[in-house]
Amino acid sequence: MFFQSEKKLINKAKQGDKKAWFKLVEEFEKPIYHYCLRMLGNPDDALDMLQEAFISIYKSLDSFRFDSSFKTWAISIAHFRCIEFYRKRKVCQQLNGLPEPISNSDYDSPELSLFKKQGNEQVISAMSQLPWEQRNVIELKFFQYYTFEQIAYQLDVSSNTVKSRLYSALYKLKQRLEVS
Repeated sequence: MFFQSEKKLINKAKQGDKKAWFKLVEEFEKPIYHYCLRMLGNPDDALDMLQEAFISIYKSLDSFRFDSSFKTWAISIAHFRCIEFYRKRKVCQQLNGLPEPISNSDYDSPELSLFKKQGNEQVISAMSQLPWEQRNVIELKFFQYYTFEQIAYQLDVSSNTVKSRLYSALYKLKQRLEVS
C-alpha cells in the first residue's frame, strides 16, 4: 500500500469510517498475526493476541502521528500485548513446563512453512527456549526485516544491545541445534 493512500485510510478510520478501519485490519492482520505466532509459539494464543492488539490499535488510533509506518506502530502495540501475555504465561510455564509446539495453521508464514518443510521444527523449538528479549530481536531482524537501528528504536535500547542480544541468541540456537 502506498503511504499516501495508507495515510488517507488511517485518517478516515480516525474519523470513524468503519470501512476504512476494516481495510486497515485486512491489510495488517497477517503481519501482526505472524509476529504474535513467532513470539508466543501457539496459533490459538497468537489469534487471541491478534484480537487484543487490534482492540488496542483501535483505541489508540487517535494517538498515531505518522512518525513511523502504521505497520511499525501496530506491531509495537502487538509487541506490548505479547509481553503482557508472556509475563502472565511465564508463571504458568514454570508450573506446566514448555509450551506446546506450533501446529499447522491457515496463517502459517512462508518462513514457518519453510522451516516445517525442511524438517526444522527443532529451530522453532529451540527459539521458544530463548529468553524473551533474544527471541524478540530474532523475530524483528529475520522475520520483520528491521535494521539494527530500527530494532533499537522500537525496543528503546542501543544498537549495540540489539547486536549483543542477536549474537547471543544465535550462539544459543547453534548450541541447541548441534545437540539435537
